Amino acid sequence: MAANAVLSPTAKRRPISWGNPLTYALALAVAAVSITPVVYVIVGGFRTTPQIVADPAGLPDPWVWDNYSRVLTQSDFWRQVFNSAVVSLGTTIGVVVLGVCAAFVLARYTFRGREVLYTFFTLGLLFPAGAAILPLYLMLRDLNLINSYYAVILPQVAFALPLTIVILRPFLTAIPRELEDAAAIDGTGRLGFLWRILLPLSRPALVTVGILAFVTSWNAFLLPLLVLGDASLHTLPLGVQNFSSQYTSDTAGILAFTSLAMLPALIFFTFAEKQIVGGLQGAVKG
Repeated sequence: MAANAVLSPTAKRRPISWGNPLTYALALAVAAVSITPVVYVIVGGFRTTPQIVADPAGLPDPWVWDNYSRVLTQSDFWRQVFNSAVVSLGTTIGVVVLGVCAAFVLARYTFRGREVLYTFFTLGLLFPAGAAILPLYLMLRDLNLINSYYAVILPQVAFALPLTIVILRPFLTAIPRELEDAAAIDGTGRLGFLWRILLPLSRPALVTVGILAFVTSWNAFLLPLLVLGDASLHTLPLGVQNFSSQYTSDTAGILAFTSLAMLPALIFFTFAEKQIVGGLQGAVKG
């Protein structure tokens, strides 16, 4: 009888769900809208400007490597890569270190006003960074930080902390108290517990906030534009603008420069996709 029940075509028939095909179609549409411009910019860099003017949606025929080689042989490009790397790495380190410290206190310590302080940080997500540009510029000018890496790194760290704390706190809170008690019995202090147990267990969240901070800093345009008047300190987004202004008629060259400028962000997201999804899921569950 058990065999007949297993072989029966109606025994475990599942109802047809029309939600999944609709979800897949919507996901494919969103992916196409997101990927198409990126592919167009990268492929456009392998074409010549006359080819783009004659057939904007066509493929390279023949494939031209001169645009990319011309950008890669420019000293300004590599100086801008270095500036972007310094600013992005400095921002990422500051965000992760300060975010872990703040989230650890808000997650593992009990004190009066803790939830009010956490709410204060979450309200920072609602504050538009553009609204603070003018007072921020005046403050940086008074501190003599204009035309320095600090003028970009410090504000970016401050604006990234709310999201960082919102992501990290649930991970640090979810760690059982029994682990902390066991570590204390073994003679491990709170900082040792943070370093040896909490941080390894919170790796997905740390990778998530690190990648988000790095990519956001790498693509930042408005803040560097206002505080970096020295061309030797320009980052890649400013380099794209300078290249576009200098070679307005070289559309293919502009596309090649743009694709090279966004390449690190694409690589980061590609290799850290699972870690980012896991970190965001953990933050939502928390």
